[in-house]
Amino acid sequence: MKVRTLIIGAGAGASYFLVGLERARETGDLTGVPLARHLKYYRPEDIEVIGLVDVEVTKVGSTARSIASKLVPGVDPPKDLDGLVVQRGLHCGSLKGLPVKAMGLEEVLGSVQEAFDQFIALLDELRPDVVVNAITTEPLRYAETEEEFASKASSCQGGATMAYAYAVAEHSRRSGRHVAFINLTPPPIANSPGVVSYYARIGSLVLGDDAATGATPLTADILEHMAERERRVLSIAQFNIGGNSDFLSLVEPERNYSKEITKGAMVKDILGYDAPHYIKPTGYLEPLGDRKFVAMHIEYEGFGGFRDEIAVSARINDKSNLAGLIASVIPVAKGLVDRGISGTHATANRFFMKLPGPKDLRITSKIVAYYDLLEELRRLDLAT
Repeated sequence: MKVRTLIIGAGAGASYFLVGLERARETGDLTGVPLARHLKYYRPEDIEVIGLVDVEVTKVGSTARSIASKLVPGVDPPKDLDGLVVQRGLHCGSLKGLPVKAMGLEEVLGSVQEAFDQFIALLDELRPDVVVNAITTEPLRYAETEEEFASKASSCQGGATMAYAYAVAEHSRRSGRHVAFINLTPPPIANSPGVVSYYARIGSLVLGDDAATGATPLTADILEHMAERERRVLSIAQFNIGGNSDFLSLVEPERNYSKEITKGAMVKDILGYDAPHYIKPTGYLEPLGDRKFVAMHIEYEGFGGFRDEIAVSARINDKSNLAGLIASVIPVAKGLVDRGISGTHATANRFFMKLPGPKDLRITSKIVAYYDLLEELRRLDLAT
């Protein structure tokens, strides 16, 4: 059974995912897809991408294949991607201040309300089971109540991520279809009580926030190792420098702060105390491309007061790692919706996300979250 999927954001993450998905269908190789060997009713091979949305002028109207040929180096994208054409979405100032030309439906139509109506009409036409939000990082904006969610989102004051979450919710409410909205970016959607409450009321599901794909899951698991062995962490330094558009957007302080919050939130939850830490993206260097440079240093105290250190240096392709995560979270989300789960799902969020919702949820290491999620999926008869 196919999982009809709409992707918002025709960037490198979407391109790596689309190319990788076609390769997986051809070869059966699901290397890099979490939970792949356990998923039961819905699997990565069942994902059918029915739409791709963006607001960059150079992308709207282009095929997924032509975009992937530019963003995925050394690859001849599958010809099937010629049939997937990027459609215009909602801008809501998400790319404001960045060196790209963008035009959303609200700018073309001259009306935010008409833009929402047209985008919801697109959702009505496509009938997605899952909508994946993979746009550029935006500043943090919360919605504490359903009224605040509706007000901020429908006026574009909450940013594009919140606007898309609201449009999907409205499509679900009006059509009676239960849909999963997956937020892979830092803005707090699954961490906004108003959003989660709205989705619960209409029987749909929101997962988020901010996909855990690179150095942060590794840091979380090292901290779990420290906590299990009662070692005292004295300091943590972790920083990333990358050369893609995501890192370019993080040059803006308010956007960078969004990432700092989602990356640093785990320290106190895992260790039980807030060790001094510096965990955030720190710069943009174009030649690095998608393979960001990661440096990590953790100093800790063991038995007898003796000190040790861990130092890590790595090059990590965030986008290919993100693609593997997308291939896993989509079938998981569809399965949860089919089991009648609405609002949000803490166990899935803890594994897939850096700042898992709902708000104030205690963060665990990813290895603990993995086994908790696998147990939950087995209980729901969604995994073997």
